[in-house]
Amino acid sequence: MRLLVSDLDGTLIDARTYSFHQAQPALTALREGGVPLILCTSKTRAEVELWRERLEINHPFIVENGGALYIPRGYFPFEIDTTVRRDGYDVIEFGAPYSELVQCLRHASEVAGCKVFGFSDMSVAEICLRTFLPIRQAEFAKKREYDEPFEMVGSNIGGLLAAIEAQGKRWTRGNRFYHITGANDKRLAVQCVTNLFRRAAGHVHVIGAGDGHNDAGFLKCVDTPVIVRSPFAVALKVAVPKALVTRVSGPPGWNEAILSVLRQSPVAEAAGSLPLAG
Repeated sequence: MRLLVSDLDGTLIDARTYSFHQAQPALTALREGGVPLILCTSKTRAEVELWRERLEINHPFIVENGGALYIPRGYFPFEIDTTVRRDGYDVIEFGAPYSELVQCLRHASEVAGCKVFGFSDMSVAEICLRTFLPIRQAEFAKKREYDEPFEMVGSNIGGLLAAIEAQGKRWTRGNRFYHITGANDKRLAVQCVTNLFRRAAGHVHVIGAGDGHNDAGFLKCVDTPVIVRSPFAVALKVAVPKALVTRVSGPPGWNEAILSVLRQSPVAEAAGSLPLAG
């Protein structure tokens, strides 16, 4: 079977307008072809639940840069070990508690002498201004569990990131913000969900789509990685040399890539034969 793991912002949905209208043909093809779409994003559970409703999908999803994998209860035909039952989901947690991350970020800021401004410091209105999110979605964005997005105000960026790492935490960068996380990333969560699908269905060919620095890890571990064109595309291509790069950005690029991949056989995909780069 085939499985698609996709980022949201700047990939499946437009980074500024949050529209996915131009991705509808590929979404329809995935639905008709029975290809599960696994959302893998820095967004919170509350945000992803909203997008799953809009996209009309009911598959497992990965939140907050790999902080946790949410699996609808009964989705797989077997019980899953090491899960927490929560609100109709089996949850596999990889991340550190949010309160711990906020404390670590503040400590790193003091050590480095580099001021930070995280979501925990921002009001809903301030998040709206920085992200162009509607108020309701900005409220959902503050319901964080495993990841703190932040901005840096100061010149000692290297010192701040080093101070984060010195506490045993990780950092990554999305389209708008840096993020502090625990010992988790998207790659670990993608490998986990892939193994669950393999357990259920046998052979699984995994397609991955992303556009940012924080997508590099999981794109390296899928069979057919797709880079949706963005300001990070060149660096991503260096990190994931076998990846295909779309001609255009956002939903139109995602749509073109996914339709092209679905027309190919898995053997052709593995050979990287799709004419997407331009």
